[in-house]
Amino acid sequence: MTSAWKKALRFLLFFGIGVLLLALVFRHQNAAYQEQCRLDGIPAQECRLLDKLMSDFSSVHLGWMVLVWAAFTISILLRAWRWLVLLEPMGYRAQLSNAFWTIVLGYFANLGLPRLGEVVRAGALARYERIPVERVMGTLVIDRLMDMVCLALFVGLAFLWEGDTLWAFLQHSRRSETPLWQSPAFWAAGGVLASGGAVLWFFRSKIERLTFFKKIAGLIVGFLEGLRSVFRLKRASVFLACSLGIWVMFYLQTWFSLRAFGPTSHLDWGATLMVFVFGTLGFVIPSPGGMGSFHALAMAGLALYAVRSDDAFSYANITFFAVQIFYNVLGGLLALVLLPLLNRSAAAREISPYG
Repeated sequence: MTSAWKKALRFLLFFGIGVLLLALVFRHQNAAYQEQCRLDGIPAQECRLLDKLMSDFSSVHLGWMVLVWAAFTISILLRAWRWLVLLEPMGYRAQLSNAFWTIVLGYFANLGLPRLGEVVRAGALARYERIPVERVMGTLVIDRLMDMVCLALFVGLAFLWEGDTLWAFLQHSRRSETPLWQSPAFWAAGGVLASGGAVLWFFRSKIERLTFFKKIAGLIVGFLEGLRSVFRLKRASVFLACSLGIWVMFYLQTWFSLRAFGPTSHLDWGATLMVFVFGTLGFVIPSPGGMGSFHALAMAGLALYAVRSDDAFSYANITFFAVQIFYNVLGGLLALVLLPLLNRSAAAREISPYG
């Protein structure tokens, strides 16, 4: 099978995953919406989920959405700056404009195939800055590593700040009123974990020789080594500040987008944090731009705060289309036009006899 066919099949696979997830979410939500209409005495022909979506899109406050796009733009600028800091120890001083637009191009590529954006932006920067592509790819390992660390930090903050809300929701949703510690399933799970731990301890010498264990151990060692390498950077403080700033901007995107839509505008900072974490985890699942997976998890986060499921579905679509479709598609097309123009003028300056 040729490389082109493999790429096409991968695209169809991941695009299919995204479409399937989105279709399942829509189907479930449409059924719930029809049932609510029935209970409210609204005729089925006057109760269409797509009509509600269109109405909700038209009700969005544009001013808040402009702030969403501004926060996303700042996050890209910070990511570009952080990238330049990673390249410095290798002796390369790339242009901030090139780093910015190649990141935008990478986001655009992710809409076609998950994780393709990493390859695209590394290849584009290597081309325009004349840096060996393997050097650029190496910096992206640290880039992704810090994103994992920051995500873990925000997940921890969300559960510390809003864990009681999640626990109350789970308690309310349980069919049985039996306390968790009196549940047979709880003790069965505890027994399985204890037994598994004992097996791992007694057979640890044999387990350590397994290929799978060695790979996992290698990943952990590499992860820790990557963290240590951050603190050996010339401008480690700038790198860490950019890393935190990127995720603060992501959080503010959620805050602004919740303000933009009436049914979610009342949610406070803590609720925003939990919705942000749930929605972000939706992008971890390999589907184009988080299609379907973001919708499902953002809705789950909003359910914790008694936001109606049809309103939550509208919010997820508004946010997805505003950033993943409108911004990233427009930005990606601009990047395809601007990158050659910016670097053609730079090349002309290099060879000019008047420079």
